[in-house]
Amino acid sequence: MTFTTFSLGIVGAGQFSGQFAKLFRAHPLVSSVWVTDVVPERARELAERERLDGTMESFDEMLASDVDAVAIFTQRWTHGPLVVRALEAGKHVYSAVPMAISEEEIRAIIDAVRATGLTYMMGETSYYNPATVYARARRRDGSFGRIFYAEGDYVHDMDLGFYAAYQYSGGEEWKRTASYPPMLYPTHSVGGVLGAIGGRATSVSCIGVRDERGDGVFDREISMFDNDFSNATALFELDGGGSMRINEFRRIGYPSHLRESRFRYFGTEGSFEQLVHAAVWQNKEGYEDVSDKLETKPTMSPDDPSLAGVDPALRDAFISGLAPVHDASRLPEELRRLPSGHEGSHHFLVDDFARAVATRTLPPVHAWEAARYTLPGIIAHQSALRGGERLEIPDLGDAPSSEAIATEAPLANLE
Repeated sequence: MTFTTFSLGIVGAGQFSGQFAKLFRAHPLVSSVWVTDVVPERARELAERERLDGTMESFDEMLASDVDAVAIFTQRWTHGPLVVRALEAGKHVYSAVPMAISEEEIRAIIDAVRATGLTYMMGETSYYNPATVYARARRRDGSFGRIFYAEGDYVHDMDLGFYAAYQYSGGEEWKRTASYPPMLYPTHSVGGVLGAIGGRATSVSCIGVRDERGDGVFDREISMFDNDFSNATALFELDGGGSMRINEFRRIGYPSHLRESRFRYFGTEGSFEQLVHAAVWQNKEGYEDVSDKLETKPTMSPDDPSLAGVDPALRDAFISGLAPVHDASRLPEELRRLPSGHEGSHHFLVDDFARAVATRTLPPVHAWEAARYTLPGIIAHQSALRGGERLEIPDLGDAPSSEAIATEAPLANLE
């Protein structure tokens, strides 16, 4: 297979993009890395700290440049329109989650990918979560039997780092954006379920919990999203005849600094459950503690200077590395010697996008897969606004090719 190097422009120089700039810069398929930000000083600081190739004054300048691809790390509600503009400008696109915040925006991205033939990848960390990797392998070897029910939780309390993160990105009016509806950020929970068992959600009933903290966050009079839900729970019907329960919680007594996402999968022959510091495989004969197979190790100190702008409660997520179930052998050596994050996902996210662009193959979380992780939450939020009414979830179809880069852990790592 022919590999072609390419140049990359990073859009947004905030807390998250800095960790990825380091990895993109080191990847052997990426020839140069540039950065732009609406706060120019942040772009200059990132370029200097990570020894990037330079900065650009604006997104428009980047789109007009000869960079081959862009990686979008902007505010979560801005991704959809920026992605479409980049694709129409002839750029391959890596986008942070979520894919978009409306069905119309998602359809526009899929249409643009189909029309241009360019690479689009959504950077969903849960696809590479050790629990998801483990469950995906167990499904493929038939250990679950028929999976008829699964759960995905993204439980991230506002008190554990989110206030600081929104203040960093939102400026003086940060409370307007901190009210972002939980179900419009569903990919960490939905992606960990569907990324393991496949398929799609076909309908949903969702209940939203109205916030009572009274601190101006999740206040509809302040919220730019007219939102006062801080927690939401949704029950989805799946196309295979089973169901999926998803929790998106922002007010919860839970150590989300230790684990943000957790999953459970139940099949006719076996089941798997994950808690904060434990993971168990079970079948009709008994159970096996598989926690050691999913355990990740820190890849750098939480006091590393590159994390100076990240709230201490969020730093564990930025430094957690590979687990035994990950197939590290498929990664370039240049990445393996650098820090990872979000339970080892950062290395795989960068490598899968780079390989997809260089070889013109589909990445695992391509546009059609990203839609299946994102659209269910959008429809779930609509259901919550309508008192839990059951709503149908549109089917946006399949990718034109099933060819994708393999990221599975060898079964030998599971036994």
